[in-house]
Amino acid sequence: MIEFKSPYKQLKRKVNTWCKYTKRLDTYGCGCQHDCKYCYAKSLLNFRGFWNPIEPRMADIYKIKNSIKTLSTSDIVRLGSMTDCFQPYEKIEKNTYKAIMLLNQYKINYLIVTKNSLVSDVIYLKIYDKKLAHFQMTITSTDDKKSFEFENASPPSDRIKSIEKLYELGFDVSVRLSPFIEKYIDYEILNNIKCNKILIEFLKVNPPIRKSFDTDYSEYTLNYGGYNHLQLKRKIELVNKITGFEQKSVGEYVKEHHEYFSNNVNYNKDDCCNLNKRIFETHKQLTLFT
Repeated sequence: MIEFKSPYKQLKRKVNTWCKYTKRLDTYGCGCQHDCKYCYAKSLLNFRGFWNPIEPRMADIYKIKNSIKTLSTSDIVRLGSMTDCFQPYEKIEKNTYKAIMLLNQYKINYLIVTKNSLVSDVIYLKIYDKKLAHFQMTITSTDDKKSFEFENASPPSDRIKSIEKLYELGFDVSVRLSPFIEKYIDYEILNNIKCNKILIEFLKVNPPIRKSFDTDYSEYTLNYGGYNHLQLKRKIELVNKITGFEQKSVGEYVKEHHEYFSNNVNYNKDDCCNLNKRIFETHKQLTLFT
């Protein structure tokens, strides 16, 4: 069980026990400027009054440092959990930049998950440590105009350029197709991204998401863990259409679906994130917004 202290003190979230990378560090919190309509964090925090997409809070860099100092060099920390670590605020505050410098200093592995092409700007490329850094660039649509209907992140075309740049430079990078909703995806564009790895995650639907995100939910008929999901057969059909990657993985919330994809699809059956360095650690949330 992960417990978030104030302002998250009322929120408890059960983490899937099969996730290998559950140590999380949010450099920004209580809102995200990308303000994605399908965001599970937004759906959990908004009705409690903890969500401000215009002026998210910034984590104290001294708390970040103190949290990082407690970690081991065998740990891996995900940057970007409840919010995006490269949201536009980062251009001004550079809080993620500072956190990466600290992670490098203490030789802590980090996984950056983002929808912002800022991740591949030269000032960041200069500081990433290839021995420590891992990247997952999220793609939700292959159409720039459509993406702006439900998220305020970088255009997908710019994200694809960032993926290809990081891959060409030799970083451990994956396309993160999350959430995978077929009507927003052109398979020809997706399957021609110059990257060898893809991680696929399907939409989880709860009442707040259904209210804020206008899409067709008629196929989301499986109820599991408080969310509605696609049936396994439909997920398999969609995953089989993705053919342009040497290493394909599916990250799953539904236990039976996780077991199927781990055994039959995932490049690394023990790690759906398929990072180059496999690390098995206990759950921990770095609490920075007290």
